[in-house]
Amino acid sequence: MAKMVILSAMMILMLASTISAKEQLSTKECEDLGFSGLALCSDCHSLSEYVKDQELVSDCLKCCADDSEDSMSKVTYSGAILEVCMRKLVFYPEIVGFIEEEKEKFPSVKVQYIFNSPPKLIMLDEDGEHKESIRIDNWKREHLLQYMREKVKPTAAS
Repeated sequence: MAKMVILSAMMILMLASTISAKEQLSTKECEDLGFSGLALCSDCHSLSEYVKDQELVSDCLKCCADDSEDSMSKVTYSGAILEVCMRKLVFYPEIVGFIEEEKEKFPSVKVQYIFNSPPKLIMLDEDGEHKESIRIDNWKREHLLQYMREKVKPTAAS
């Protein structure tokens, strides 16, 4: 009887550690921890080589996206919100260029001006729910264009 209780307790502990290792945090929780953008899990593994703070690496792993060839290349979104502070646009000429000259190619991408917001893409699922938040402060216009072509589903012609 005691042996069964100990065995059951060990199995519960093993299961709990497996679940916590796979735990994912929400986009907001990750941003609060300083992990904004689409961090890849391989980046977290690289971080662990240079930073010996296991809690930081653990948080990174809870916020990262699997970057295996199969999982990342097939992820697409139904739309996006390009969020930026209008007053800070002067510091982001690449993003201004995208908004003024390229945005019309993506009808499912909306521009939202939020005071003091750093430039970011909020990727949306089929229901219009936020799936990912990606900081784009240093992106070039061509990178933004390429990302949109690969990740935002084209809308059906009406």
